[in-house]
Amino acid sequence: MARRRSYPSYFSTYFEPSGPRAVEGGIKAKQLGKSWWAKRWLSALEQFSDRGRLTRGRSYARSGQVTTIDVQRGECKAKVQGSRPWPYEVSIRVAALDPEAWKRVSKVVASEARHLAQLLAGEVPQDIEDLFAKAGTPLFPEQRRDLVYSCTCPDWGDPCKHAAAVAYVLGEAFDADPFLMFRMRGM
Repeated sequence: MARRRSYPSYFSTYFEPSGPRAVEGGIKAKQLGKSWWAKRWLSALEQFSDRGRLTRGRSYARSGQVTTIDVQRGECKAKVQGSRPWPYEVSIRVAALDPEAWKRVSKVVASEARHLAQLLAGEVPQDIEDLFAKAGTPLFPEQRRDLVYSCTCPDWGDPCKHAAAVAYVLGEAFDADPFLMFRMRGM
């Protein structure tokens, strides 16, 4: 006869799965990645991350669990409501380009009037990534180490579903403001 293991009661209560708390007024991602630059951001995210966590993160993003988002030089800070009473604090860091890198990018962009005209008109040239590559620096993350996630939740996943939700909401924010990626990269 097999012996049944008996665990203390705190294991069954601590590890029981639960859903996120409902949020009023959260940021709901409606259409993830309409523009090519938002798709490119999401492609980098999906290339370097666990599919299961991304699926849960997309669900969180669509249901409005992200309550605040703030894009700064080199970092996006946000709050995400999970199953606990208080929101988790999330950070997604991407290395900001140094002034020398921005000078190289500016020089390459200025070398062709059409690129400069598009940017001044508030449009992102289709070949902007090529311009950054010519300047010797990538615009979007190219390797896993280019994206650094942190979250105050107990999940050790990298990214956890909360950070993934923020990355998806950020992708939608890139649709609304194509220059947001430049801000993250330090411009």
